[in-house]
Amino acid sequence: MLDVVALGVVIPVLPKLVERFLGGDTPRAAEIYGLFGTVWALMQFVCSPLIGSLSDRFGRRPVILLSNFGLGLDYIVMALAPSLGWLFLGRVISGITGASFTTAWAYVADVTPPETRTAGFARIGAAWGLGFILGPALGGVLGAMNPRLPFWVSAALTLGNALYGLFVLPESLPPQRRKPFDVRRANPVGSLSLLRSRRGLLRLALVYLLYFVAHQVLPSVFVLYAGYRYRWNERMVGLTLTAVGVCSVIVQGGIVKPIVARFGERRALLAGLACGVMGQAIFALAATGAWFWSGIPVLAFMGLVGPSTQGLMSRHVAAEEQGRLQGANSSLMGIAGLIGPGLFSYTFAGFIGPHATWHLPGAAFLLAASLLVAAFGLAWRVTSAR
Repeated sequence: MLDVVALGVVIPVLPKLVERFLGGDTPRAAEIYGLFGTVWALMQFVCSPLIGSLSDRFGRRPVILLSNFGLGLDYIVMALAPSLGWLFLGRVISGITGASFTTAWAYVADVTPPETRTAGFARIGAAWGLGFILGPALGGVLGAMNPRLPFWVSAALTLGNALYGLFVLPESLPPQRRKPFDVRRANPVGSLSLLRSRRGLLRLALVYLLYFVAHQVLPSVFVLYAGYRYRWNERMVGLTLTAVGVCSVIVQGGIVKPIVARFGERRALLAGLACGVMGQAIFALAATGAWFWSGIPVLAFMGLVGPSTQGLMSRHVAAEEQGRLQGANSSLMGIAGLIGPGLFSYTFAGFIGPHATWHLPGAAFLLAASLLVAAFGLAWRVTSAR
């Protein structure tokens, strides 16, 4: 969980640091930060299957430890970065070393029997949720004191976690279960061929992709948007992101299951997309910070979309193909990560810049809402045909 807290700590301050390097030029900062996000996602997309294959060959422990030490040193690089170029290098390294999070899931699969594996994955998911609640709040408070301080704290958390693992973490994959390294298994898009094999599955995958892309708008533009429109500082940004995390955990941890059980996956999916449209529209049009906050619990119900879509997609494939399906879904998330940051950051910059035809700070959120409207129409059509 410390790694996730460390990741969350820098979220409220990194865009602001980019903005400071550019002398307070918010439109240009949005464009550069969008580039940062795209490069980070590219490193994750390419390196996640590669690091996973390396962990199958050499074991989980060395991969996790090396990645932790690398990530800790990366935070130090960003804390000391004298220019945007150094900060960019830090994001590249962060994308590579952060790709080891998939190895943590493999570690849990190694050490838990099949009948309790879901509970093990749930604990990792809970740690992620808690980390993204605590991290932004801490980062916002620290960033209000000094914009470099959150990077030092993240470095301390990550390196402390690495040292703990060095002395305590056992290897989970014995030598007899390891596989030779095969670059073909490290192909990040290899599993997507499954989605083309069935028409209904492909359409649901498109719904999933549109949802994932729309989901990128908040991490891509929120920090700069809130500072530009509401004059929020790092502390207020961090507290708002914490509120987003709390509402998300409540919905995904306590509300999704009973809603799906009572109303079914189709209705839950459509309701989640509708709430996503409304939440993004509120964010786009909110003239005050209070109105923005009113959209947070509404948007949280977009958390219905992921589990419902996965459930519907799983019905299109046989039991022995479920693993490939999850791999394909991970690839869709990676593709969305490549599309979203640049798309939304440049949209935000284009509508607040000096050459904007219309001054519309919330344009990126309206674009996200439009993508969800398209996803709703497609989901309605494909699920009603079943």
